[in-house]
Amino acid sequence: MLVGVGEWGFRELPFEEHCRIAREFGFRHMELGIGGDFAGRLGHDMSAKDIKNIRDCLADYGLLARHVCLENDFTLENSDDYANMVEQTKQDIRLCSQLGATHVRLFSGFELAKRMTEERWKRMLGALAEADELCSELGMVIAIETHGRLTAAGDGFIHSHTTSTQWSSLQRLLGDLPERVGINFDPGNLKAVDPRPLTDYAGLFGNRITYCHLKDWKRTQDHWVACGVGDDDIDWKTLLDSMRYDGVYFIEYEPAHDVEDGIRRSLNHLKALYPDLILN
Repeated sequence: MLVGVGEWGFRELPFEEHCRIAREFGFRHMELGIGGDFAGRLGHDMSAKDIKNIRDCLADYGLLARHVCLENDFTLENSDDYANMVEQTKQDIRLCSQLGATHVRLFSGFELAKRMTEERWKRMLGALAEADELCSELGMVIAIETHGRLTAAGDGFIHSHTTSTQWSSLQRLLGDLPERVGINFDPGNLKAVDPRPLTDYAGLFGNRITYCHLKDWKRTQDHWVACGVGDDDIDWKTLLDSMRYDGVYFIEYEPAHDVEDGIRRSLNHLKALYPDLILN
């Protein structure tokens, strides 16, 4: 089992801090993120010099960053907003290629699954097909993250079904998109939106899992709070053993205030389950 470290928990830290922390834990694989209004995410308008600085920093710390997360929504209702989103995403995909990526994380979008009309479905599928075609030309693959719509509540979020979490919608995505389009399987996100056993999802996705985020969510009153691997009740051994996946498993500890401790707890839990786990 090859384990790397995700980027979302680092979103408030300068980029070199991402590298330092990853290396101190002994990780070889580190995820990058483009877009979003956070100090630790890379900008849409990176220059050639910016890209070289990122790649030099990774090399200095002995890290590989072949997986990049983009911020996109292909379910936008306004046609102009949708068109701008598609163009921005394609620009970001080109940046991913210049950064040396092999895998690009995309979202299908954040409109509620129950509000998706056939027209919006067709536009979303069209955008994902365009992204896939561009990635194919550049020698990369896309993976759609299983992610619901999050509504802030208390100290966490309420999760609601989107096209990348609702069972029937996922069946349609898998059937209508080219076989080379993969899934970024995030079991924690699915747990927080649907009581269906996570092993059912692993079976549905089969060999379409090409990317994986590991985290959990803890139920608190009427909402969910993000937590680490082993912090709540996902049976990780049963789930991971059921998956058809041999890529990097990225620990995606989300809370920024104790990200190093959360990564440590998650990694220790995985090591207890898989003593032969590797980081390089």
